[in-house]
Amino acid sequence: MRDLATRRPRLAKLAAEVGKFGSVGAAAYVVQLVVTNLLWANGVQVMAGQVLGTLCAIAVAFVGNRFWTFGDRARTGYGRETFLFLVMNGVGMLVQVGCQAFSLYVLGLDGPLAQNVSGNVVGVALGTLFRFFAYRTWVFPPQPEAVSTRPRDSALPEDGRAPRAQ
Repeated sequence: MRDLATRRPRLAKLAAEVGKFGSVGAAAYVVQLVVTNLLWANGVQVMAGQVLGTLCAIAVAFVGNRFWTFGDRARTGYGRETFLFLVMNGVGMLVQVGCQAFSLYVLGLDGPLAQNVSGNVVGVALGTLFRFFAYRTWVFPPQPEAVSTRPRDSALPEDGRAPRAQ
């Protein structure tokens, strides 16, 4: 991994972010599975249980992603980040619940295994792909590059001054 980090630092950084994001996601996923299945076992409607379990997972994911996964990225304001995080998770949750609804209402699969596969495997996987790219792009943007006044492909001398005309 060290060799990769020196040869391809951007790829190594992406791999580290994916690993951290996956760890946070795994913890949030466990929370979501436990809460959702507990609610279903206690008679809560399928869709309501799925939404409530997902909301609990969103809270866990925000803390982990803001302070650990993307902790080295630009801080654009707690309110802005929270708002965008919730919006992106709303879209991700719609993807997840859409998979659940398709399985339940279109395919007629209403058993516990079908509910878990459609909402907690397929839905979570598709929603997670969306969330990762949305977090990296909009919620926790990269640090701005230092602005250089000197052009990259410059024929100027090291001191940055243009040669005098003769």
